Amino acid sequence: MSEKIHELVIVGSGPAGYTAGIYAGRAQLEPILYEGSVTAGGALMNTTEVENFPGFPDGVMGPDLMDNLKAQCEKFGTKLVRDDIVDMKLDGEIKILTDGSGNVLKAKSVILATGSAYKEIGLTNEKRLSGRGVSWCATCDGFFFRDQEIAVVGGGDSAMEEANFLTRFAKKVVLIHRRDSLRASKIMVDRAKANPKIEFLWNTEVIDVLGEDKMTGLKLRNTVDGSESEKPFTGLFVAIGHLPRSELVKGQVDLDAEGYVKVDGRSTRTNLTGVFACGDLVDHTYRQAITAAGTGCEAALDAERFLAGH
Repeated sequence: MSEKIHELVIVGSGPAGYTAGIYAGRAQLEPILYEGSVTAGGALMNTTEVENFPGFPDGVMGPDLMDNLKAQCEKFGTKLVRDDIVDMKLDGEIKILTDGSGNVLKAKSVILATGSAYKEIGLTNEKRLSGRGVSWCATCDGFFFRDQEIAVVGGGDSAMEEANFLTRFAKKVVLIHRRDSLRASKIMVDRAKANPKIEFLWNTEVIDVLGEDKMTGLKLRNTVDGSESEKPFTGLFVAIGHLPRSELVKGQVDLDAEGYVKVDGRSTRTNLTGVFACGDLVDHTYRQAITAAGTGCEAALDAERFLAGH
């Protein structure tokens, strides 16, 4: 264990982590940012064109946007480490973090920016055709499916929201659900059922995504009689929920029933002194690159003020 006590360690990259690194670096906190050994850059590394991030009127590729944020971090003195934090002890005045290479760090403050992951159906071709017909974000990718017939899988409020949003672009949206009733709120169900572009396919599950270079259809199974069929679709939006990446802090930082980190009001402060959280790790609602970046800025400012007072 190094005896040096760092001012700030940021755990996680993506728009939230990198923005926190930019602000903390400019504040001369000399932060160390753990990007992750595999997931450096977050979910946008798996996204093609991003058209709704301010400042890019012609759009920007997700990986390019992350590379720009990363370079900006380094410009202001943030040290980037391409490794995972595998253990954290956050309850003391000095935080103890261990990375995947066995290095142990001490820090006065920590920003958690580990994000969340979309729940996947779990099909091989679902992953293979990601970005080529398969998506987990209607707001990100709906525009690319103008006048096409697409499918949405799910039965909750997020699936209803995705389906309704996609009707702005698609010719038809088929909402596929494995049961004969939805768990979504009544107002969201009524809104979806009232939309003439939305059709419902009940008691049905997706068992394969079809296509070579891009998606061409879905293989389906009836959950009542077991019969199988194939239907042509050019897009599949998976809306079966999110999994916040909060496993490492469970039992230390207060989480809500779904596993998201709780913060104090409009701040990024957690229940532990000197520990802050931002991005999709705390966000049930918006889950956009720009909102994640905004809370990354807030976390860095909260950490800076905390350190100034200690």
